[in-house]
Amino acid sequence: MLEKLIQFDTELFLFLNSFNSPFWDKVMWIISDTKTWIPLYLLVLFFVFKKNKTKGFITLFFMIALIFIADQSSVLFFKNTFQRFRPCHNEAISNLVHIVNNKCGGLYGFVSSHATNTFAFAIFTALFFNKRYIYYLLFFWAFIVSYSRIYLGVHYPADIICGAILGLFIGFLIYKFYDFSLKKLFIKK
Repeated sequence: MLEKLIQFDTELFLFLNSFNSPFWDKVMWIISDTKTWIPLYLLVLFFVFKKNKTKGFITLFFMIALIFIADQSSVLFFKNTFQRFRPCHNEAISNLVHIVNNKCGGLYGFVSSHATNTFAFAIFTALFFNKRYIYYLLFFWAFIVSYSRIYLGVHYPADIICGAILGLFIGFLIYKFYDFSLKKLFIKK
């Protein structure tokens, strides 16, 4: 059963990765670069502080902890444990993989740290603002960033899906802990 899932994952990856062009190479490279999204993070922080100046630094602390926990969990508990080669490092298919700028990343790819981090940030931020359009925008952003990793040849779809699930789980738990902590810290008596 596991072999069939791995085979399907590989075939789906090769299919999705085959749709490429010089234009999309540049676009997906930019989308995948974490520095591209600094303005988004700054905008979110601006609105966090605008929504509640008193609790802004507490929220910032939790958001930093969130990204640290999500990023390190994807590496320590998954990549280092499962040691599944990235598609571009998999000798069986590496000659079929379209990569951009000769960048393949580290040896192992399960789970995608990009997917884990973006989905953790998306769920935490969406729950914080609790606006439907923010949910849609953030999850679309997380999906596009995650898909760019398949396009760039560095992750299988399962790496993305499992990374997204891990990110949603971590983001939800950290938000619940954040919410609980705020209620304990700011109870008016």
